[in-house]
Amino acid sequence: MEIESIKRQFLEHTEIERGRAVKTIENYDHYLSRFFTYAEIKDTSDITEEKIREFRLWLNRQPGTGNASMKRKTQNYYLIALRAFLKFLRKRDIQGLSPEKIELAKLPERSLDLITPTELDRLMKATDGTTTKSLRDKAILELFFSTGLRVSELCALNSDIDLTRDELSVRGKGDKVRVVFLSETAKNSVAAYLKARKDMEEALFVNVPAQIKENEIQGKRPPSRLTSRSIERMIKICATKAGITKKVTPHVLRHSFATDLLSNGADIRSVQQLLGHASITTTQIYTHVTDAHLREVHKKFHSRSQK
Repeated sequence: MEIESIKRQFLEHTEIERGRAVKTIENYDHYLSRFFTYAEIKDTSDITEEKIREFRLWLNRQPGTGNASMKRKTQNYYLIALRAFLKFLRKRDIQGLSPEKIELAKLPERSLDLITPTELDRLMKATDGTTTKSLRDKAILELFFSTGLRVSELCALNSDIDLTRDELSVRGKGDKVRVVFLSETAKNSVAAYLKARKDMEEALFVNVPAQIKENEIQGKRPPSRLTSRSIERMIKICATKAGITKKVTPHVLRHSFATDLLSNGADIRSVQQLLGHASITTTQIYTHVTDAHLREVHKKFHSRSQK
């Protein structure tokens, strides 16, 4: 079967039957097309271990950021797409290489970007104010730290949120629904923001142009749902205002949420569910910075610590 035809079938299957996001489909299309072009793949039988090995060498020599070569993590994205394609072939009884023949490159242990509790407190205080924008920004930060939401999940929230309850259902990666929990501080912050709003838009968090005064909103273009990029910019501005020199992003707040729970005694499985991680391996990146037991062992038994 002509390779472009079967690739199209694979992409449609991934989008419709597996429910993957459109952006994922676009990425898979890009990764596979690049491999097919490089290796001159015309038929599924053309996909061999040797061609994949040559492609991996070629990828490893492609430029990345700065003077470095392409990151291994990025290289693995190509292999993940190709492995998924080969699994599709096997499911449809189409001749092709076994997907088990593809092994991902080993990655260095992931490092965490964290802010201290003191810096977190300064970040929260950077949003103090009574304007709709200040109240909105405070509600966003409090929700991030209370729930550990991904920025895309927070952007998708609507203003019909039920603040009489301590929990909230969100739809995350892979279209999976999970429950997150709201602290009293987060609920109060969101309530104050909603009370100050003058619009009737569906989205929970909308843009509030700084140049428009509160009494001039009538007749202006209706506000729109905040994007991930808008929230990232807002947090960056708040971090600068708080005097925090390190990089602060929505994901850094997600890290802070997880490490706060673990350092206060939460078990790793519960944190995995709260974060919406499909694999416990993803959650385990937090344990090496929150292992209070090891800290106590060092303090108790290390000779200089005892002194």
